[in-house]
Amino acid sequence: MPVAGQVCVLVVEDDLQLRDLVARGLREHGLTVVTAGDGAGALAAVQRQPFDAVVLDIGLPDSDGRDVCQALRARGVTSPVLFLTARDQLHDVLSGFAAGADDYLAKPFHVSELVARLRVALRRSAPATTGAGGLSLDPVSHALLGPAGTQRLTPTEFRVLAALMGRPGEVVRRRELLAAGWPDGARVADNTLDQYVARLRRKVDAAGEGRSIQTAHGVGYTFV
Repeated sequence: MPVAGQVCVLVVEDDLQLRDLVARGLREHGLTVVTAGDGAGALAAVQRQPFDAVVLDIGLPDSDGRDVCQALRARGVTSPVLFLTARDQLHDVLSGFAAGADDYLAKPFHVSELVARLRVALRRSAPATTGAGGLSLDPVSHALLGPAGTQRLTPTEFRVLAALMGRPGEVVRRRELLAAGWPDGARVADNTLDQYVARLRRKVDAAGEGRSIQTAHGVGYTFV
């Protein structure tokens, strides 16, 4: 983990008072902080500079924080993401982890606990890995962006593709894709995932950059 003063954290929170409170508390603990008030601001911030960790609210005004987290993963951002939210039911926690979060802290909270959780996550974080090349996901418009054009995605398509793009070159198991794409407890027919992947293959191909989704028969799918 970088020493204090070198750690830069992105705080994404639409409540200005809470955002300032968190930012001030992290700075008092020796961390460098950049803030954003919505999902679009968060994605713009990570394009400008890298961050060691991201503190992300789920209830953002322009998008769901879980979609933002998936978009960050799809863009190759491997920094720890900690959800800071009032949604503390089990299904909310599980959906947050399925979206790519590393930790989850419910409001109200103590800044000292937030700092402690961030430091643990930073110690565990792995070096950055390769992203998804020239393709990226926009959680605000639910679109796949590529050199050959923009492909609109349904919310479920977005979540499934984000789960694949977030782990390029890895086999993502079917159960993981189902957990990412559909609410906890939803009944999904056996071939529904295959139908979604078939549509996503066409959209990935149309977006350009020579990427594809390959089938690992009986196991899952791989974004390559």
